[in-house]
Amino acid sequence: MHRTALLARQGAFTRSCGRSLASAALCAAALATALPSLAQDDALALDDWAAIEQAAQGQTVYWNAWGGDSRTNDYLSWVADELEARHDIELVHVKLSDTSTAVSRVIAEKAAGNLDEGAIDLIWINGENFAAMKDNDLLFGPFAEALPNYALTRADANPEVRVDFTVPTEGYEAPWGKAQLTFYYDSARVETPPGSMTELLDWARTHPGRFTYPLVPDFTGSTFLKQALIELTPDTAPLYQPVEESDFAAITAPLWDYLDTLHPYLWREGRNFPTSGPEMKRLMGDGELSLAFTFIPSEPAAAVADFQLPPTTRSYVLDGGTLGNVHFVAIPFNASHKAGALVTANFLLSPEAQAHKQDPAVWGDRTVLDMSALSNKERVTFIDDSDNPAALPADALSKTLPEPHPSWMERLEAAWLERYGNQ
Repeated sequence: MHRTALLARQGAFTRSCGRSLASAALCAAALATALPSLAQDDALALDDWAAIEQAAQGQTVYWNAWGGDSRTNDYLSWVADELEARHDIELVHVKLSDTSTAVSRVIAEKAAGNLDEGAIDLIWINGENFAAMKDNDLLFGPFAEALPNYALTRADANPEVRVDFTVPTEGYEAPWGKAQLTFYYDSARVETPPGSMTELLDWARTHPGRFTYPLVPDFTGSTFLKQALIELTPDTAPLYQPVEESDFAAITAPLWDYLDTLHPYLWREGRNFPTSGPEMKRLMGDGELSLAFTFIPSEPAAAVADFQLPPTTRSYVLDGGTLGNVHFVAIPFNASHKAGALVTANFLLSPEAQAHKQDPAVWGDRTVLDMSALSNKERVTFIDDSDNPAALPADALSKTLPEPHPSWMERLEAAWLERYGNQ
């Protein structure tokens, strides 16, 4: 079987496994004992944070989180060291390639009647996976707004920390970072990069083989589909409602016409795709591509500093803006170490952890804290005084496009695989 088709089928199987289990859980839920809420848990009173911290001491927190980037993994290792020193918590990073794997496990545990000894204590989550867990009563909480550091987000003034792909979080997940689609190019090869999806097609025709996107359903590849759809469809309003309420074929027709035209001009003529964003970055570093993109705005500058990309790399955002979102952590309803998970989520929102995370030399993931809620001393720690020409201008991320309803991602991925997965 062709490598692209094989990888596509493997990816489809991984994701469909979680979704088929999610459907089965709707039936199993009727047989399960009613889920405990945070307010009903006598051991965790939200108005006694000191007691929660005491209960967390000595616990091992199993955090299921994406493990596909070395800088992200290093940051999580730093978090683990800090939690051990400050709270006597052992944080174990369970590395995932697809968050739906963790969702599937929680669903299976619930179906088996495991209501309080789950293997997962914390999940890095957003989008369709959060919606699936929320719809199936798989989340512990609401807890987010009870975290002492949550106030530093000033959620009333920054409502994006309470919404996940149009779905209200209602306190069932805590924000801890921001991301936005960012393009980057080699200025030694590209004088004027394309500023829109239409211009990208024209650029690809002129520079065949110098651009591509990751294999769907990789998250970065799926984000490219959504960015293109938002720009190409005449009416974006249906994208922010459940996909079942719209004429999917009519709304997505411009996207498939666009991809049909674009694919022959991609790297390897669209017959193969890189499996992930990091692999696409490697192709840029090897000189096979001249233009690429990432969902981590600081990544191009960091990769230049790490000698993974040439010093002539420059990054930018499309003229009309690009997709951006807040990412969160959530606690499964049956987590074995809820106190430790709560303390972990709170530490992730601390000024120290947020500033360290935003440091381009560490990870470069943007903070969810509101600078007006911090002291002058704390605000100074967020200032980036590095001089890296590959970094985005300070105001480049002001044009953020909201994510569509999570149901659109699932349908887009399935349709893409049907059309292109067997090429």
